[in-house]
Amino acid sequence: MAEEPEFWEPSAPEPQEAQEARSAQEADDQDPVTDDQDDDQDPVTDDHDPVVVRDAREFGAYARTGGWAFALKVARSVRPGGQPAEGTARTKVSAKAFAELAGCSPERVMRYYRAWDTAADDGLVPQFEVLVPGEDVELPDADVWLSYYASRNSASSVRGQAISAAAEAEGIRPTKALEVAENPTALRAAILADPGTAQAARGALLDRMKEDPALQTEMARAIARTDDLKKAVANEAKAADRIGYVRQIVEKGQIKTPAGQTVEAPAEIRAEAERHLSLLDELEDSEEAGEWAGEAYDTVKNLVAKAVEEDPALRVQERRTRFYNSLQKATKVFEELTLDEVMEEDIYEADMLQRLEALQEAIGTCISALRKATTTS
Repeated sequence: MAEEPEFWEPSAPEPQEAQEARSAQEADDQDPVTDDQDDDQDPVTDDHDPVVVRDAREFGAYARTGGWAFALKVARSVRPGGQPAEGTARTKVSAKAFAELAGCSPERVMRYYRAWDTAADDGLVPQFEVLVPGEDVELPDADVWLSYYASRNSASSVRGQAISAAAEAEGIRPTKALEVAENPTALRAAILADPGTAQAARGALLDRMKEDPALQTEMARAIARTDDLKKAVANEAKAADRIGYVRQIVEKGQIKTPAGQTVEAPAEIRAEAERHLSLLDELEDSEEAGEWAGEAYDTVKNLVAKAVEEDPALRVQERRTRFYNSLQKATKVFEELTLDEVMEEDIYEADMLQRLEALQEAIGTCISALRKATTTS
């Protein structure tokens, strides 16, 4: 059975059932506030309807105390089993009986009961045992109420407690976070309509994914299945690699040549890399970094190629490294050829033999050139 809408909230007017309970107290002549109003001869109130005056005073009291005004009614009237209050003949009632009188659910009454109990443990309000039905006490400010009151059943669950703890860590009221968590459709609408909300959601998801491998997998799968997102991720990865290339020169003082050598970076290249990196670091999160990263990468890479060509020793080493790289790749590819497949009649093609013979000739030429270089050196 769905619970009726929440009505004991600081921003809401006094509910009808609470008015009826208060009227019953007034009829019993046990409301000290009412007695004071009857005795005081305030000239400010003489010209106004007494009903209006009563509402104004009760509004002022509620504005100062918020939900504490209703929590007091529960705290001084409810006791498990309906036992008499200590030192008085007045009998308190159970939460169920109080809820029936108020026209609400026992669960809601108990939320107010628990809020008062927690505040009493903190020394903010009196304990239940010293409260007498109809008795008024000094109440805390309204701003403190939401720190003790959980207006939703979800707040008591493990999930609700986690949300409340996270909300407190972010410096917001737990009730706000619980309300959002209970209405994901509203959250979706806000994300779709408002860039600021979408940005906050993005940041929260990134933070959560750091500790949630399952969410990481789900997000990666969703991106991989969406062409536009997959393309955007590839572009960002490319930009990140280029920025990393420039950053390595600045932070480590080394350059990586086109052939893959790692050598000390000349001062000119390092200074240029620092200039481009400072421009990249100053970009806002919302600015596109791809074009800036490409410009920085191309500029630094051209300077690296120029430095290699202008240094005779480095130029020779670069060509030697490039040759070794090519030889290693060619060797690996040839080793992967399966002779068993070549022996099958259905696989054989005439141009296979022609290509191998051409390759053999090229290898022979290369070997002869290397032998000649060996004898002349």
